[in-house]
Amino acid sequence: MRPFERNRYEALIRLLEQRGYVVHNAHKREGWGREFLQPRECTRLDYEQIRDCDLFVAFPGDPASPGTHVEIGWAAALGTPMVLLLEEGHTYAFLVRGLDAVADVTYVSVPADRIAFAPLVSALTEFENRADQRAGARERDTPRSGTER
Repeated sequence: MRPFERNRYEALIRLLEQRGYVVHNAHKREGWGREFLQPRECTRLDYEQIRDCDLFVAFPGDPASPGTHVEIGWAAALGTPMVLLLEEGHTYAFLVRGLDAVADVTYVSVPADRIAFAPLVSALTEFENRADQRAGARERDTPRSGTER
């Protein structure tokens, strides 16, 4: 993984954790590429974390990340709300761009060449407000569960 990508993931993880999310990130879990899990183990863990999370946040990738696309499919099938981070100036598969027709997806445009998540903060606030309305007056100190890829 290139240093910029790792720095962006680490900044994203910090942002989510500062907002009270418990973040599950496969890159971090696997030592940023130094400690890969076996296929069956990482598949089971990723699926369980997506199944159990409140919100799935992902960069679909350009070129497309096959693993992330599988996870996006799981989240859609499981009814897990998603925020997909699309890098400006990049191209994404039609099924990614049209996924909001069948799933709870918020698309957030992010710069491709610098770390900036202001639009994501707005999307998170909207998600949190919707979740709070559905759950009633949820206590804010209850950790949220988020999976970020």
